[in-house]
Amino acid sequence: METDIQWMSRALQLAEFGRGKVSPNPMVGCVIVDDDRIIGEGWHRAYGGPHAEVWAILDAEQKGNGHLLSEATAFVTLEPCSHHGKTPPCADLLISKKLKKVIICNLDPNPLVSGQGISRMMNAGIEVHTGLLESEGLELNKRFFTAMNLQRPYVILKWAETADGFIGHSSGGPLTISNAMSSVRVHQWRTQEDAILVGFKTALADNPRLNVRHWAGTNPVRIVLDRHLQLPKQLNLFNGSQATIVVNYLESTPVGPDPERYREVPMVAYQQIDAGSDEIAQLLGGLHQRKIQSVFVEGGTAVINAFLESGQWDEIRRCQGTLRIGEGVIAPTPKGILTGSEKVQNDLWTYFSRV
Repeated sequence: METDIQWMSRALQLAEFGRGKVSPNPMVGCVIVDDDRIIGEGWHRAYGGPHAEVWAILDAEQKGNGHLLSEATAFVTLEPCSHHGKTPPCADLLISKKLKKVIICNLDPNPLVSGQGISRMMNAGIEVHTGLLESEGLELNKRFFTAMNLQRPYVILKWAETADGFIGHSSGGPLTISNAMSSVRVHQWRTQEDAILVGFKTALADNPRLNVRHWAGTNPVRIVLDRHLQLPKQLNLFNGSQATIVVNYLESTPVGPDPERYREVPMVAYQQIDAGSDEIAQLLGGLHQRKIQSVFVEGGTAVINAFLESGQWDEIRRCQGTLRIGEGVIAPTPKGILTGSEKVQNDLWTYFSRV
């Protein structure tokens, strides 16, 4: 059993290499073992590309270990797929290679799979076991499981506040709270999420770019709440450098001389919501339909509080700096369970979970 845990831990480690590259697919790793020796391993590297099992078998064959597959055990972090998507079913591949045993970390809640991959392999005579390091696998793919089980993206609320509990000046002017190392960390986090969201006031006051500059990785989709389509198109959000979604009211009537102010801006899409009903649920439901599996919410206070009050959030990442300003916009109050804290130079980061 200890060696089984070792091999599955390796598969989970490999799966992590796909973070920020495979969404809306889950991160998956695969290790193939024969006689207590890894003969092939792989991970899902890019959305639309070969799955982990394909890479692992290819690795085994390229190393001259193909003849060992019929006596080997595959350790896979997620149930092998049983349907034709962008790639053929991985369950069929494992069957065709006549693997002796498959050990799985998590079942796939996708209705297109959902136990069918396991059934197909067992019917072909492969010994199948499930649930090894299950909690670790659920943590790894919490975004995927949230999307599948709750029909909404995984939501992370992030903010920085001063030592005396303010998120910004009352005037709305720019305010630097966190240090440079914390900024690097935030940009790293941005590469790990599908989308990043800010409210109207933050977009107008800070004119943020919401891209990745201090870390190597992919820019997230930008989302801005502009219920009445009042933001000027000169903002960085509308510079065409990355995909942007504008969330607005269905009945909104743009004010000013340019009612089509967004229409000529490239890379901008619109998501309409009804005023007065559960706007957060509508927002997240629309993003789910676009296959956005995670949202990094960076402010401001009203937006973060709306998510907190709705209960439709999953994590909080709060930075407390050393600056004191005496008065300003009061920072949100964290909810949920404190899961950890750490210092990044002089900044104190605290982490909370809704569950």
